[in-house]
This record gives sequence, structure tokens and C-alpha cells, in this order.
Amino acid sequence: MNNELMFEFETGGEILDERYALAIERIAEIAKEDLSNEVFRDYFNFVARFLLMIDDTLVWAANGGKEKDSLSDLQKRNKELYSDILPENYHKSYGNPSFAKEKLGQEFGQILSTLYFEERSLIPCAFEQDKFNMVIRMELFLEIYGAFSGALSENKLPTYEEIKQIMYWFYSDYAEDERVIRFGQLVDPEKSYYRDIIMNSDLSDLRYLYRFGEYITDNELKAAEHLNSLSEEEIDKLATTFTEGYRIGFEMTGKDISKKKTASILYQLGFERIVQKAVKNFESIGLKSTIYGAMMSVFYMGGSARRGGCYGAVPNKQFDYDHKDDDGLFLDPQLVNRRLEAVRAAGEKFKEKAYVYGGPAVIEVFGEKPFSPEPNKNAVHLDKNQQKLLSEYKIQSSIIVNDYIIGKERSFTIIAFPVPEIGDNFKEIFDRVVEINTLDYKLYQTIQQKLIDALDEAEYVEVTGMGDNHTNMKVVLHELKDPAHETNFENCVADVNIPVGEVFTSPVLKGTEGVLHVTGVYLEGLFFKNLEITFKDGCITDYKCSNFDSEEENRKYINDNILFNHKTLPIGEFAIGTNTTAYQVARDYGIADKLPILIAEKTGPHFAVGDTCYSYEEDNVTYNPDGKSIIARENEISAKRKEDPDKAYFSCHTDITIPYDELGQIKAVRKDGSSIVIIENGRFVLPGTEELNKPMKG
Repeated sequence: MNNELMFEFETGGEILDERYALAIERIAEIAKEDLSNEVFRDYFNFVARFLLMIDDTLVWAANGGKEKDSLSDLQKRNKELYSDILPENYHKSYGNPSFAKEKLGQEFGQILSTLYFEERSLIPCAFEQDKFNMVIRMELFLEIYGAFSGALSENKLPTYEEIKQIMYWFYSDYAEDERVIRFGQLVDPEKSYYRDIIMNSDLSDLRYLYRFGEYITDNELKAAEHLNSLSEEEIDKLATTFTEGYRIGFEMTGKDISKKKTASILYQLGFERIVQKAVKNFESIGLKSTIYGAMMSVFYMGGSARRGGCYGAVPNKQFDYDHKDDDGLFLDPQLVNRRLEAVRAAGEKFKEKAYVYGGPAVIEVFGEKPFSPEPNKNAVHLDKNQQKLLSEYKIQSSIIVNDYIIGKERSFTIIAFPVPEIGDNFKEIFDRVVEINTLDYKLYQTIQQKLIDALDEAEYVEVTGMGDNHTNMKVVLHELKDPAHETNFENCVADVNIPVGEVFTSPVLKGTEGVLHVTGVYLEGLFFKNLEITFKDGCITDYKCSNFDSEEENRKYINDNILFNHKTLPIGEFAIGTNTTAYQVARDYGIADKLPILIAEKTGPHFAVGDTCYSYEEDNVTYNPDGKSIIARENEISAKRKEDPDKAYFSCHTDITIPYDELGQIKAVRKDGSSIVIIENGRFVLPGTEELNKPMKG
């Protein structure tokens, strides 16, 4: 973002360049000063050196270093910027709350680790020449340094409350500025640093990957190399599958794409050849693309370590996880209200552009080493009141955003590809995933209609596990008043959710009950062992897993990463996945534990906890290819949206899949007690669906 755009964020007539120059000059002086307390002197000197390295990167980038440097020089700088938090160094990094507490003490360890986490968000800013985000964080560091320096000159330490208040007011004062910038990156296609790199670089010269400022590993380099080995026709096929899914998503739901002028593209670095073609495809249907980087800042964490936007390799997932709750240092009702005001202000500023924003187009990746976080008692954790505050903020924020980006008028698409870390068979697996992503949707559409016809006869569905899986669920369906023209299940082919392969519904909550169990599952990159959730009237009443020795740690893990601090969540979706090709490919290559939810949900029945698939779109009448209207677009909770929207939505939706080899039976039970068996012992037995068994072995 250039300086002219940043001037509107200035206060008191100060000029951004002058503020920046003063901040860097002051930071450079820290090394010459001698704080009387060696422990805090070491910390502030370390962070100051890091910030000077950021300044050096800013100057280097401005002078064309990104374009001029050799690949080895670019790799050296990249490693230097990220080395401190890499797993092999994390035990001695101030970014590790445990190390920070050990060195800086119980009182200041956490908050100064959070400060360093915030300062590390400046790396991509230096590449983008984003002086606004740089200067406000450098000034925050200097203000805290000044508090320690002043107190230590009188042979004492500042109070914890003083440091906390400095941090608090930083996140309050700049809440609106940060939200406006972020929302603008989403809906305003006028300027895009990422898009400019993608569209204007020679993608055969892999040095371009180092222009983003993200951490780059062999994963990104080899993914880009592989895509460079593909023909233009092959790239066109992949990109067109992706963008056509987006376009068809509007068509299938009766939404007018001609009203839209922008689409955002989110992806992990290494897939630029596909993205470059996707940008051109979108342009051909009248859509400009917004592409922006993920920023790991307390402003954006919100209790989740998941990155939003575009990003490179994650240097250390434990580092991200340790700081996901840093809000807990100061989150209170006033700060939540300030942030909600900021959401509204951003919406107002970009009101016209938000209205013509069509929604996200997402490329997910999978195959990285599975991550199971280590619980860190020294990290910040939200207390019960803060958990409630954060949950309420997310709900209120989503409601406000829906006033500007109208949910019932937007769409999305999402596709997934493997990365080289998946193993030696990467190229082979990549080709098989391309096959999965481009399966004949008409064949699946016909077979899935057989499933829907049978399910529509039912009052409820029973799902039971087999072997070590003790799932036993009853799922109540909506009553069809006009079966000739109505259906409960959507026939989902390869439009918004690529690949093809599921039928899904929003169940009736009352009477939906039982136990959902999976022996092992990855959700948003986190592993859950023996995950078991109990439901009564469609809502969670109990939960457990066996990741950790402590029952308390296991419950907290689920609460943080599935319930997202809600007291309970409803079943928002019940689905039957039909992509047996994906299931068998996962078994053939031993990658079942690495599949993203996007593909995994198609490899067995799944239950989603949280919002329905139709949140904010319940009043849009949607039809299946056979012309029947899908009536199951809401449940008893989302039905409150008109009179009490605060209680209608949860701002989360997590799919939990039972793989076929753990599935004993799915049975559709009619009102008279008779039944139709859909799946038995992991195989489709309903007449007309046997074709789905062919890809499966054994």
C-alpha cells in the first residue's frame, strides 16, 4: 500500500515517512543504551535488531533487491527473517511463551512474547512497502521500551497494568484502521501487491516466490516447478475447473453473477500458474480478482491459528497455535464493541465495492506433515468470560458483514491439490487428484439422485459404525408436504465444492440424537484421536477425545477448535459422501490422514457442527437438477434469524467424516417403521448405486 493511500490513517498532521524515520532512528539507539536490568536489556536489544533487519529489508526491496538478487541471496534473506521461530530454534525464541516466561519472568513473559509476535507480522509489510503497518507497530515497541527504560532509570520495573494498557489502547486505537485496510483488500480490486507479482512475473524464474515476503520451503518451490512442467492445456483445464465451479455456483443457486464485479482468490504459494490463468478466466466473465496476504497479528487471530488470505509455508505451526489466544491479555466488552464499530466503519467505507463482491475462490493444499499441537500452559488462554465475548463478537461481526456482502447474493468455490511434502509419489498423487477433481459429474448426479429418492421416503436416518467405531446416530428429516416437488437433500456435484460427490441436508434438531465417533480425524489441520461427540435434540451435550493424558486438556482442545468456545453447537449438516475414487486413492497411497476436509467429506457420511450450509441464504429457493425444491434450508436455531439473529448463527461449520471402512450401516427409516438400507459394511447396497463400489478394493 503506497504512502498516498496511507495518509488518511494519519493523525495530528504527522507525515508517515517522518514518523517512520523517527521510529527507526530511535530503535537504532537502543543498542547503545544500557538498561540496568540485563534480562530486559537482552530482550529489547533482540527485538530492536529484528526491527532493524525489517528496515534493511524495506530499503533493499525499495531499491529493487527483490528483482536483482540471486536465488541463493533471496533464500539467505528469507531464512534469516524466519529462523528465530523455526521448530529447531523455538525453544530459545522470545516468540515461545515458555522461553519468554523463563527469561523475563512470570509477570512480563507472556505480554512481551505477544509483543514480539506482533512485531514479526512486519516481514511481509517490508516487502510491500507498507509503512503504515510498520510504523504503528514500531511505535508500540518504542512505547513499551520507554516504559521499561523510564522505570529502570529509577531502579524499578513498570507495573504490569501499565504495559497492558499500552497494548490495550494500541489494539483499540487502530482497530478501525486495521479493519478498513483488511476489508479493502478483500473487496477493492484497485490495488493488489500479490496479484501484481502473479500477473507480471516470469513464473519460470522461481525467484518470484521470494517477492511476497512469506516463508518459502522446498514445498513451494517444487510445487511451482511441477506446475511449470505442465502444458498450457493442462493448466487451462485445472484453472477452468476452478473458475467454472465458481460461475456454476451462482447459476445452480439462482444468483445473478452479472451483478458482481470482484472475486477474491485465496491460495498457498506455489500454485501461481493456476492462479494466473484463473485471474484471466474471471476477467473474461467480468470479474476482477483481489488477492491479499495473510497477516499473523493479534488483530486477526480471533482464537484460531488458521491463516486467512494467501501465504507461504508456515514456519512453525506451534508458534501460531501458542499465540492464537493472545487477545486474552486484554479482551473486554469495550474492546469488542470497538471492534464491532470498526467492522461497521469498514463496511460503510467500502459499501459500494462490497455489494459487487462475489465471494471467495479458494485453492486448498494438503499433504504436509500432520500437526498435533502441544498444550502450552505458558501461552495466553481465554477465560470463560472472554470465550463468550469472542464467540459473541464473531456472530455479531458476521451479521454486520452480511449487511454489506449479502450472503444470499454471493457464492464461492473451493478446490484442493497436494503439495510435494506428501511423499515421493507426489506427481502421481497430483495426477490422481486432478482425476478426482474432474470426475464426470453427470454420472454422480444420476447415482446421487437414487440416494436422494430413497432418503426422501424417510422420517429419519440411522447411522452406525463398525469395528472400533461406535457411532450410533439418529438423524430426523424435515417432512415433505409435496414429495413430487420437494426434497430434503441437495444433489451436490462439482460446482462450489470441488470435487464431486455428496448429498446433504440440514436435519431437524428435535429428535436428532446419539453418539458420533471417529477413531482419528484431521480438522483444519489439527489431529483428533478417538473424537466422540454426544447429541441430544441435535445439539452437543458432551464431548471427549484421547489426544492428551488429561481429560481437561482434551475437552479444552475440542472446545477451542470444534466448539470455538460456544457452550454447544447444533448439527448444521448431515451428508453422505459418494466419491469412492477419492477414498480408494487415499488408501492406495496411504494419505487418508492428510486429506483436507474438502475431499475427506466426500469419502463417507459426515456431520457438520455449527451453522447450516445455507446460513444467510435460507430464504433463497434452491432446486436440484430434477427440478425439486430443496426445503431443508434451516433448522430450529437458524429459524430465529428474523426475530433474533444473534441467536441464529455461530459463525463456524466443521465437517466430521466417518470413513467407509468404519461405517456399519446407513438406513433410511420410513414413518411406518419399514426401512431402506443405503450402505452396509462400508459398501453401497441401494439398487442403482452399486457403481460407486467399483473403485473400492477388498
